[in-house]
Amino acid sequence: MNHEQASGSGSLLVSRRGIALLVVVGLIGLFLFSDYRPHRFGILPYLLLLACPLMHFFMHGRHGGHGKH
Repeated sequence: MNHEQASGSGSLLVSRRGIALLVVVGLIGLFLFSDYRPHRFGILPYLLLLACPLMHFFMHGRHGGHGKH
């Protein structure tokens, strides 16, 4: 066992495996961001329509809803 496993205080982000995982996830994210640009812009109207009921649901939960004024 190495010191990281024995102490239990080792972080995934500091280890070699964690850094490699971050690099791979970053490269995949960059590929998806740059290669699928038309798909992202095509979904924007649907995201705006989805935002309305979500905002209504989450924002009215804070003040008790309608009818309790």
